[in-house]
Amino acid sequence: MEKFSQFRDRGSGISPFMPSPAPTPSLLSTLSGPLIFLLRLPFFVLYTISYFLLLPLLPSPLRKLLLWGFFALTGTWWSDLQLDGVKRGSLSQQPPSRIPRGGTVIAANFTSPLDAVYLAAVWDCVFVQSFPGSRQVRRLSLWQAISLALSPRQLAGPPAGDNEKLTTIAQLLKEYPTRAIAVFPECATTNGKGILPLSPSLLTVPNSTQIFPLSLRYTPVDDTTPVPGGAKVWLSFLWKLLARPTHCIRIRIGEGLVNTVGASNGVSHGESSAVDVRGRQERGDGELTAEEQRLLDKVAETLARLGRAKRVGLTVEDKKNFVKAWEKRRR
Repeated sequence: MEKFSQFRDRGSGISPFMPSPAPTPSLLSTLSGPLIFLLRLPFFVLYTISYFLLLPLLPSPLRKLLLWGFFALTGTWWSDLQLDGVKRGSLSQQPPSRIPRGGTVIAANFTSPLDAVYLAAVWDCVFVQSFPGSRQVRRLSLWQAISLALSPRQLAGPPAGDNEKLTTIAQLLKEYPTRAIAVFPECATTNGKGILPLSPSLLTVPNSTQIFPLSLRYTPVDDTTPVPGGAKVWLSFLWKLLARPTHCIRIRIGEGLVNTVGASNGVSHGESSAVDVRGRQERGDGELTAEEQRLLDKVAETLARLGRAKRVGLTVEDKKNFVKAWEKRRR
């Protein structure tokens, strides 16, 4: 893997884009894997197609319940949930303000298609796609959020010349006041070992809204999908998802953070962000103030600590180059 050493973070030595190795299978799992896959596949396909066809007609509680059915079908279990700084066994004693809820923002790390499924199952989130260096986002459906983790579309910038498809988190909070907004501020998937520099899309969050850093980690570790691609990547993930008896999710939720930039300037980002962002991009003025950078740093540091990862200096542009090199190696 010397060829890919240029894609290691210089400070930590971490390579966040390298696929995690699969655990060594036992003889039993090698023999039972194909059988489990074939037994689950028809039910999984039928369940998935039915869910997304009926999705627009379903009320929120039923949508969430059916997603837990998806987890049961694939043997994916929510095994370990903790709030940062809260002792085990005392979750039920925490106030509602300590966890994400409607009208708040979830800033999650981005490692797997299962990220969006879990967030939708618990909070029925509104999903958005963030872009490097842009304060605007693109609204995503649940299916688009799931497929983004496997698609090269995560490496593309904002749609050129089509601002109608772009909005801000502040505007979405107004449109969906009873739902949480889920953001993947790293913009592209990793193997979970590093946190990429965050998009400034979080800076449009009003100062009255909490931002909850949330870390998701998986067992087996190769449930992550750091390298996007075509049909082969999709089929590989489907095989791992359905051929293994169980998958576990470890969730860590940080304390709610507040964007104090607007408050300190006497301006509410929620009121002016949509106009200001468009004007700022047209002028090419995308630089961050020191206070804005501190907010992004605080979110990134919390995500790294919760996920036992390291912050890295590699960017989405570095990942584009990594994917090109990886595809050449695989040919």
